[in-house]
Amino acid sequence: MENVLRPLIVVGGSVVLTLVIGWATDRLLCKADARHHDTPLWGLLRRTRIPYQLLLCAALLRGSYDQVEVLERHRVGIGRALTLVLIGATAWLVIRTAAAVVETSYTTYAHARVHRDPARVRRVRTQVTLIRRVVSAIVGVVAAAAMLLTFPAMRAAGASLLASAGLLGIVAGVAAQSTLSNMFAGLQIAFGDMVRIGDTVVVDGEWGTVEEITLTFLTVRTWDERRITMPVSYFTSKPFENWSRGSPEMTGVVFWHLDHTAPVEEMRDRLRDILRECPAWDGRAYGLQVTDTTPTTIQVRALVTAKDPDDLWTVRVLVREEMVRWLCEKHPYALPRVNTADVMQQPGLPHARTSPDGEARRPREVGWAGRG
Repeated sequence: MENVLRPLIVVGGSVVLTLVIGWATDRLLCKADARHHDTPLWGLLRRTRIPYQLLLCAALLRGSYDQVEVLERHRVGIGRALTLVLIGATAWLVIRTAAAVVETSYTTYAHARVHRDPARVRRVRTQVTLIRRVVSAIVGVVAAAAMLLTFPAMRAAGASLLASAGLLGIVAGVAAQSTLSNMFAGLQIAFGDMVRIGDTVVVDGEWGTVEEITLTFLTVRTWDERRITMPVSYFTSKPFENWSRGSPEMTGVVFWHLDHTAPVEEMRDRLRDILRECPAWDGRAYGLQVTDTTPTTIQVRALVTAKDPDDLWTVRVLVREEMVRWLCEKHPYALPRVNTADVMQQPGLPHARTSPDGEARRPREVGWAGRG
């Protein structure tokens, strides 16, 4: 009877004690979260209750399972399994706790400075994301190494592994050269402030917003909701456009090819009226000039401003559409057209005759004609 009750008491007592301690800790975190609304740390720490309870249960069982005689023949295997669970739960708890602390730091910083410098907030967000991934990777590697060292065969091979660590490191470095370069490039992007999450970039002719940055790749969400995944080493080795670098305010241009008789002054007034009715225009500046001429048209350029790239796109398409509609309704003669008028002759010269192929030719003199 004792052989049956003792395992039940040990296992059941460990589980009950774990649940009681976990419930008490969760209640304390709830009270702390209710008292401190300005920081989300206590609420985020509540996400660690599962690895916390798993760690408690594994620790209690690891310390008391050897008291059960019925498990004597399986003591080594059970102890090793509990040790593995203990190491895994500890790593899980450390990762969750570090994520809560890092997320709290970022949230506090963002709420304090989001209205003053959004670019710095995006930079901190990028750094925080990569720091969290680095911490998770390091903790995972350490936990995996600790699990492997629990096996005697791995401990026996430790000396030989250490002796050949230098050679293996060189071979691994050569084999994983691209991966290592991407990892270092990811750290350089995070702390070098080259590109941040939320920045508007133009890469290989594609315009989009940086959606995710990891240690090895970067994801850009384009305007048509496509996702472009690129290695982070691309951004450290090739040029790209970052429209969010510094201030997000931008200046854009709109071009029209019109007839030489286009009413430029009236177009300036119409551009002003269009911008006043456009909510996306930030009111900083505007202008309209003739920037080029050709034998058949003139090139008219309008300058407009907006507070960010999205609003600038809206302003440009609206100005282009409204100006073309206004020209069609009020000044249709200003639109480009094919000139089919007769050729204007220079004064004092005889009138030209048109050959069958459409080429204007001067009439031959009588004397020359008589010789034919």
